[in-house]
Amino acid sequence: MAEPLLTGSVIDRMNRLPSSRYFTSLVARVSVGGLFEFYELFMAGAIGAALVHEKVITIGGLAYFIGAGFLGMFFGTTLFGRLSDKIGRRNGYVYSLLIYSFFTVLLAFAPNAVWIDWLRFAAGIGVGAQLVIIDTYITEMTPSRSRGYYIAFSQFVTYWAVPVVALLAFLLVPTHFLMAGWRWVVLIGALGSVVVWWIRRGLPESPRWYENIGQVENAEKVLRQIEQSIEVEKGSLPPVEGHSEAHEGKGSFREIWIPPYRSRTIMLLVFNLFQTIGFYGFASWVPTLLVSEGVTLLHSLLYTFVIALANPFGPIIGMFTSDRIQRKWLIVIVSLAIGAAGTVFALMRIPVLIIIVGILITLLNNWFSTLFHAYQAELYPTRIRATGVGFTYSWSRLSSAFIGFIIVALLKSFGVIGVFVFIAFAMVMVAFVIGAFGPATKQKNLEDISFK
Repeated sequence: MAEPLLTGSVIDRMNRLPSSRYFTSLVARVSVGGLFEFYELFMAGAIGAALVHEKVITIGGLAYFIGAGFLGMFFGTTLFGRLSDKIGRRNGYVYSLLIYSFFTVLLAFAPNAVWIDWLRFAAGIGVGAQLVIIDTYITEMTPSRSRGYYIAFSQFVTYWAVPVVALLAFLLVPTHFLMAGWRWVVLIGALGSVVVWWIRRGLPESPRWYENIGQVENAEKVLRQIEQSIEVEKGSLPPVEGHSEAHEGKGSFREIWIPPYRSRTIMLLVFNLFQTIGFYGFASWVPTLLVSEGVTLLHSLLYTFVIALANPFGPIIGMFTSDRIQRKWLIVIVSLAIGAAGTVFALMRIPVLIIIVGILITLLNNWFSTLFHAYQAELYPTRIRATGVGFTYSWSRLSSAFIGFIIVALLKSFGVIGVFVFIAFAMVMVAFVIGAFGPATKQKNLEDISFK
């Protein structure tokens, strides 16, 4: 039976802290890991068209190339999500990033398509958990009234990877200095191994996690350091308002299948199977879709780069809306808008209109991303948060692993319009499952959401 914590627990003390530069700096630092996940995700689309153009792989093989990375992420997200509930958010974050960096270096020198696919699969095991661990960490390390803002700010940081990888692809793919240009794009992604130890030095472990596993002294030490840093910046802190909170104890994978979490797990499984079709169906395939419509490879990469410049601005919209409007209804509205805009994109043939509608889809996709990353991390308690989010989010990776084959079939049979009708249907399903079954979470304490 759960026992109430004393007044002045980690929960009470964290939630009374004001927004501050300390949290902004902390979120920016941990979000660097997300940069490499986004680099890996969007690198596939940026160099995929080049691999087909250079006959390294066929257009059918492109589905294997993109799918291999997502399949690795499926296993990695599940593995490191569960592992970070056992060994801590910081350790799970660091180890997964090192695995990604090691296999990405090998990928840059892969001799053929088979090795490319296997090494991308292995790199995906490492990088796939980054966003899950980052979302879990930020959700636990920031006050309840502003966690949506900080998740959105985190995405603002990570989305800078998209224009960077698009620019690098545009500049490097057409070149051949010592090796093919696409290999340089891959190799640059391995820089995670250089920055990971710098990130780790200034990254405290979650005091919520410490308290939950019974390391109360460590929780107190970290929390006091946080409070002191904010006191220097803000002056005296608000008083702690005591609440009777439930002590969680240890969790298990089985618990995500027990009420009240079972219905949330099923909802998020369905949601993640479909949301990735709209999100990565556009982001990973847009250069290839443009080439299939007669746009040259160089112009395709240029259009993709211009569209990619809009990526960091979608999260800015999320920063100003996520904590003001109920997140579940924002997810419904934005997902329907993505489906509609994608259908319009499929009809565009004039370059300036391709770019304008592409930018609109990018803004909507990335606004959508900030909303659901904040939302899904709220639905489980600390003891199983990374486990629950990691497992359900991993199904978006599994879905993505097979989407490429569906897109190739639709592209061959029905053209670009068929692809985007498929995407629109997926986003309608996303809107339905969240609107019908998603709980309301705006500005509620994590513990109030978790124990209902």
